[in-house]
Amino acid sequence: MKSAIEELETKARAAKAASRRMAYLSAEVKNKALHNISDDLLAKKNEILAANKIDYHEAHTSGMSAAMLDRLMLSPERLDAIARDVLAVAALPDPVGEVFDMRTLPNGLQLSRKRVPLGVIGAIYESRPNVTIDISVLCLKSGNAIILRGGKEAICSNSALARVVQDAAIRAGVPDGAVQFIENTDRALVNQMLKMRHFIDLVVPRGGAGLIKLITENATMPVVSGGVGVCHTYVDRSADVNNAVAIAFNAKVQRPTVCNALDTLLVHADIAERCLPLVAAEWAKAGVEMHCDERAMAILKPNSSLKLTPATDDDWGKEFLSLVAAVKVVDSLDEALEHIERYGSGHSEAIITEEYEAKMRFLDEVDAACVYVNASTRFTDGGQFGLGAEVGTSTQKFHARGPLGVKELTSYKWIIVGSGQIRP
Repeated sequence: MKSAIEELETKARAAKAASRRMAYLSAEVKNKALHNISDDLLAKKNEILAANKIDYHEAHTSGMSAAMLDRLMLSPERLDAIARDVLAVAALPDPVGEVFDMRTLPNGLQLSRKRVPLGVIGAIYESRPNVTIDISVLCLKSGNAIILRGGKEAICSNSALARVVQDAAIRAGVPDGAVQFIENTDRALVNQMLKMRHFIDLVVPRGGAGLIKLITENATMPVVSGGVGVCHTYVDRSADVNNAVAIAFNAKVQRPTVCNALDTLLVHADIAERCLPLVAAEWAKAGVEMHCDERAMAILKPNSSLKLTPATDDDWGKEFLSLVAAVKVVDSLDEALEHIERYGSGHSEAIITEEYEAKMRFLDEVDAACVYVNASTRFTDGGQFGLGAEVGTSTQKFHARGPLGVKELTSYKWIIVGSGQIRP
């Protein structure tokens, strides 16, 4: 174990040294690295998919859940999409060096703020091999060095992808050491990373509640985490029923294993008799199981083809990550807001309504990273928001919130230009 810790410290020192050069690396070099990565993902597709197949087989044999297996799996289509996302990041403006908030003080001092990288980002994540690429390219674009520590369930996939990133970056002129990958999967190394505040400037965890809790409680450096995504869609009394049905279906079914999928459907009592059977009929086509409160159950029970289960207290505030949704009938917007305040995780919340006042109250009063009106919560994603990709989705308020893109991986320094001023 000692050698593994020594290896970790060696890589952390190398990343810190590389970060000093990354801070002033040209946009051309960074973009070239990203183009190389995109090209190499396609050129080495067979090698990457073969590595992923090993991970998937091991995970399936060990009994990994369907939701986690879906996150682990790579396919030619998913690799193509990842490669496109890399190019989308490359096409973004370089955030480093941006000067903003310029002003001149009465004494003639010229003040401004200049955007700078954070330094070294430590990424600790589970299952999703795409995170290896997403975080790497966002860190490279924003001038940060990166230390990647994935989970053992994706070690072959992550190793193959990290090699692609490292080789492509070095060929472009990125400082050697800017992208580090921790091959050893011993969980003790996570605790060691969390003590390395002299080398790592920010830690980003991606994984389940247990991993995030471990990191947020033990890290000696700042952490940006997303936690659990418990997402509600509230159908107000004035909702367009066709919109409500389409949005509820998309939010639950389009990809149920991710954090921005619908978990709880709240429906106003005035529209429940019309809306709920239509939503349930569409969900039934995809095999959605509905955990219903008493009033929702009374409306839906006559349809014997539906998968209905009486809701329990544990269903409220639960992230299902599967084709399961909790359903509740409420008497007012106030009741919906109170339910979301009590059970929401601060991730993504939506209202379906045609009333202006209801829209504004929902936008103003719901405390979440992303708040939607008449749209699916599935759009909470760096790529969908025009960020190219994302490091993760933060449900915190400091220092960033929502999908984390290149700007969220920067800070700033004050620039003060004078002409001989001294303080009286």
